[in-house]
Amino acid sequence: MEPDDRGGEPDDPPGDVEPARPVPDAVSRRRALLGMGAVAGIAAVDVGGFAYAGGWLRPDALTPPRFADRFEHVYGRHDGFRRNHAKGLSAVGTFASTGAGAAICRAAVFRAGNVPLIGRFSLSGGLPDQADVSTTVRGLGLLFQGPDGQQWRTAMVNIPVFPDSTPQGFYDRLLASQPVPGTGKPDPEKMAAFLDRHPETVAALKVIKQAPPSAGFADSAFYGLNAFRFTNAAGATVPVRWAAVPQQSAGTPAPAGGKDYLFDDLIRVLSQRPLSWRLVLTVGEPGDPTNDATTPWPVSRRTVDAGTITVTAVHTEAPGNARDINFDPLVLPDGITASDDPLLAARSAVYARSFTRRAEEPKTPSAVDVSRVLR
Repeated sequence: MEPDDRGGEPDDPPGDVEPARPVPDAVSRRRALLGMGAVAGIAAVDVGGFAYAGGWLRPDALTPPRFADRFEHVYGRHDGFRRNHAKGLSAVGTFASTGAGAAICRAAVFRAGNVPLIGRFSLSGGLPDQADVSTTVRGLGLLFQGPDGQQWRTAMVNIPVFPDSTPQGFYDRLLASQPVPGTGKPDPEKMAAFLDRHPETVAALKVIKQAPPSAGFADSAFYGLNAFRFTNAAGATVPVRWAAVPQQSAGTPAPAGGKDYLFDDLIRVLSQRPLSWRLVLTVGEPGDPTNDATTPWPVSRRTVDAGTITVTAVHTEAPGNARDINFDPLVLPDGITASDDPLLAARSAVYARSFTRRAEEPKTPSAVDVSRVLR
């Protein structure tokens, strides 16, 4: 969830095409997708990020090309778009570091001062023209350009934990969440069987339900979900998770009902004033899980106010902006390394493969047009 060969945001992996399979009628498929329930919707949070890559899933169950083709069977093929988080807007802004983050991380981006950033707001799912729904998971990808030339990339979402702790668990839930023709909802027996086998997902969904979505993008908090390891100039290493906490209230909620109402509201607000989020680093302690994104850390953990993320403008996706950026979570500056979370390596590998697929496809104009809103 990019301008190099490292790949795209949450996309599904590319590869050789499977033999053709029957594809549902496009209208029926779209109705089924848009009618999926909350559990199924969460399944699309990062559907492209966790597939078979380097042996994480059974070779006889899934391969990158099969995963890509199955994903396209669900959403249809939309050339040039991300396989997940397909609907989005590019953004630009700055990160003003307080310097406090340097106490736990030697990355140059945490030195006091300002650095430019490129971002992308998005909705989960593979339909670039889907109608905005407040309960659809929202994404914020950021690329921080450090003063030393090193980049830090992160793909965040507006839920506080991830529903799965392993790539295999994600894959199993994805299959259980597939809508049944005629109802547009998951098969309740398959989902119940999945949840019986995965108590960690049941617990994560309870946490997610306790944090209902905000009115729009501007007042959404965004979470990095996975743990990373930060090392400071003295060589001390600590586990860290981070979140972007909004510094503006919701204001007057955008009227629901318009097809692009969430994005339209974001465009209008940013045409009048910048939007800001505080980058809050949470420092883990011994015993806090670093390999399980379904489990929140205690709220009593130490936090560091690392600085302010300010978005100054959004743009229709086009060549040269965030449309072509891969928000690979393992593009990290010196001072930040991956934890033992198995989701990270899977996300990185599949993002790169997915980017290759969409980079080779003809581009279709974005469904979200800034100029249309500001006329």
